[in-house]
Amino acid sequence: MRQFLDFEKPIADLEAKIEELRQMLEPGSINITDEVAKLTEKADRQLRATYAKLTPWQKTQVARHEDRPKALDYIGALITEFSPLAGDRAFAEDAAIVGGLGRFEGRPVMVLGTEKGSETESRVRHNFGSAKPEGYRKARRLIELAGRFGLPVLTFVDTSGAFPGIDAEARGQAEAIARSIEACLAAPIPIVATIIGEGGSGGAIALATGDRVLMLEHAVYSVISPEGCASILWRDAGQAATAAEALRLTAADLKALHLIDTVVAEPLGGAHREPAEAMSAVGLAIAQALQPLLNLSPAMLRGQRREKFLAMGREGLV
Repeated sequence: MRQFLDFEKPIADLEAKIEELRQMLEPGSINITDEVAKLTEKADRQLRATYAKLTPWQKTQVARHEDRPKALDYIGALITEFSPLAGDRAFAEDAAIVGGLGRFEGRPVMVLGTEKGSETESRVRHNFGSAKPEGYRKARRLIELAGRFGLPVLTFVDTSGAFPGIDAEARGQAEAIARSIEACLAAPIPIVATIIGEGGSGGAIALATGDRVLMLEHAVYSVISPEGCASILWRDAGQAATAAEALRLTAADLKALHLIDTVVAEPLGGAHREPAEAMSAVGLAIAQALQPLLNLSPAMLRGQRREKFLAMGREGLV
């Protein structure tokens, strides 16, 4: 059953009516095909109008939609012969970050992603996509492994942020994130990162420091969640919508600020409505971003990557 967001209530009402009428389309029943067609057209217009003017807070809600494709969905759709690799070789395995070897369009690659999980059991197992230090140390290990074997790295980012617990801080959460970012910057191979849902704080940057950063149309990417920002600035998480406006966390804003490279269009109504179509679009965007990077030397990749991130925030860009 499709889950509707608060601002989608008019659409939900129309689609419920359409489904009710379709249940009546039985042999011998009154022909109501024309009525169904009219309501379907009206629902499509309503959906198009709604998604054409989403606010930053509404986009945040879409980015968090429980039916939105997750990292493992993208890996399953785009990567063949995937072989997962586990552990940071220092403390433990962290299921919030998944990674391994596979093939993208026949080319061997290393894949990493933050996985939120799709239902209660898997969400708990993956810690809702919030990694601990061992997760970021695993990411660093796999990026360095890819560098040794000359494998491009593809990352899929969907996290509200790194795990904020005391145990994670005690094991060096900030250092682990910094080392993962350092590994990305130093990597002698191409890195293409895609923000597929939430890109939250350092937990996202740890896997998104790439040569090309792609972002889905209704994904969000920010230094802090709107709720966290509102709690700090106004001591009221209820001001999240106002904070979302100020954070400029949408794909369009970030493209204008030169913080991402490409906005990947989503199917009408968001990736959760047509997951296969959304994942196919991401695959095409990754292929287009990766191809020109394959011809660059390690020195050129490192140099261009360094300049890309040093340029962010310089006068004239914002």
